[in-house]
Amino acid sequence: ILPFVSVNQILLLLLVLTVCAILYNKVHQVPLALKNETADLESPEEMEEEIPVVICAAAGRMGAAVAAISSIYSNTEANVLFYIVGLKTTLPHVRKWIENSKLKEIKFKVVEFNPMVLKGKIRQDASRPELLQPLNFVRFYLPLLIQKHEKVIYLDDDVIVQGDIQELYDTKLAPGHAAAFSDDCDLPSTHEMVRSVGMQNTYMGFLDYRKQAIRDLGISPSTCSFNPGVIVANMTEWKHQRITKQLEKWMQRNVEENLYSSTLGGGVATSPMLIVFHGKYSSINPMWHIRHLGWSPDARYSEQFLQEAKLLHWNGRYKPWDYPSVHTDLWENWFIPDPSGKFKLTRPDS
Repeated sequence: ILPFVSVNQILLLLLVLTVCAILYNKVHQVPLALKNETADLESPEEMEEEIPVVICAAAGRMGAAVAAISSIYSNTEANVLFYIVGLKTTLPHVRKWIENSKLKEIKFKVVEFNPMVLKGKIRQDASRPELLQPLNFVRFYLPLLIQKHEKVIYLDDDVIVQGDIQELYDTKLAPGHAAAFSDDCDLPSTHEMVRSVGMQNTYMGFLDYRKQAIRDLGISPSTCSFNPGVIVANMTEWKHQRITKQLEKWMQRNVEENLYSSTLGGGVATSPMLIVFHGKYSSINPMWHIRHLGWSPDARYSEQFLQEAKLLHWNGRYKPWDYPSVHTDLWENWFIPDPSGKFKLTRPDS
């Protein structure tokens, strides 16, 4: 026969067990407030979103990439990760340059670009062979080079960033848009420059409207073009819309039908992007892409306008590390000499 257990004894036992459970939790669990304090003690870099910036380092113009990286790094507190893309033969040079200069503190990865992916996709054009360099097409293959990021910034090497790169990264992309660019008609202050150097800023300057395939696109030749030297891209949308495959299709069609040419407005890499992204891109703040600084050795912007600009782009033939060129002082502010001495600036007195 079980001994008689009163209701009071059962209640007392339950009370003791409850008290023990509460005490155990207090001893073995971290209070919520303390958890928050612990999180606050994490380094800011671990908490901040990483901003991936893709820049190419091409042979013969590696100093351009270094100056661009230097300007970005010096003007932001953001957690920037640089993806420096190059060919196998050039990457050791740029790595040594960075590691043996004040840029040794930056976070960066060197990424090799295999030019074999372009085989059969580029029509040879003797008029401007520099536009056919493999690295000009890196921007077509961003998802293959950058794996873990949702949003990516791509920059041409001939730029200088004077603003905080966080602002550019915060560019809003509309739903369904894989990229944001700057319109070539966006700033009145650049229109005079465009007229003075005779530069095209419409689709007519890039595509050959005598070809049926171009007319079949239904794009007006007077449509304003955009410049893909500065891109804010959404990798999820890029992959979903198979942007790379679309670009490759137009590259191959150009090989077969000569639909665009570097003798026109400028650039075998720009034309397929104008086709694929027509009417399907968001806009970058105009001050984040002041262009045409390399189109003439004579035409200049006002100093006040350039001081207010967030990003300067020497697109065109006249580069700031060569001579002649304009506004070279703004570029040289950020240039870091090559420790190996291989890359040298071309100046009138050199």
